[in-house]
Amino acid sequence: MSCVLNCYKSGEKTVSTLKTDLTVANVMLPAHEIPVAPTSTILKEILDMMGRYRLGIVCITNQAGKLEGVFTDGDVRRLLLKDQKPFAALFNDDIGVHITKNCTTTTADAPLTVAVDVMGSKRIWDLPVVGQDGVLVGLLHLHPAVSTLLDLRKRQE
Repeated sequence: MSCVLNCYKSGEKTVSTLKTDLTVANVMLPAHEIPVAPTSTILKEILDMMGRYRLGIVCITNQAGKLEGVFTDGDVRRLLLKDQKPFAALFNDDIGVHITKNCTTTTADAPLTVAVDVMGSKRIWDLPVVGQDGVLVGLLHLHPAVSTLLDLRKRQE
C-alpha cells in the first residue's frame, strides 16, 4: 500500500510517499491506558484525569462503552471564555453538558497514514478509535503516530 504523509522540513511543507501496511492498531493506546469517563463525571474530576494521564483529552462513554463524545483541553479554554459561572459551579457540572458529541473518530484497521492526515487536516492531537459498534477501543495520539512514520521513512531512505 502506498500512502502520503505530509511532513514539515525546514519550515516548508513536503510530501513523502511511504510504503506501509501500518494501521492505527499498531500505534494506538488501548482503552485501558487512556482517560475514559461516563457523562455523569464532574468537570473537576475530568481535569484531574487529564493531568494524571498527561493527555489533553478525556473520552466520554456510556455504560456499554460506546463513545458519547470527548472533552479536550481546547474545550476547557472555550468553556472558561464562554461560561460566566463561578469556577466552583463549573467544576461541579456533569461533563455530559460540555462534551463535543460528534467528534472525529477512526477505526483500528484504518491505515495509519490516513488517520494522521485526518488529524493534520482537522488540527487535532488525539483521535478516538472505535469499533464498528461505536465502542471505544483506544486512542491515536499524534506524537507516537508521527514518530512511527518518521522512523519508517528513515528506514526506507
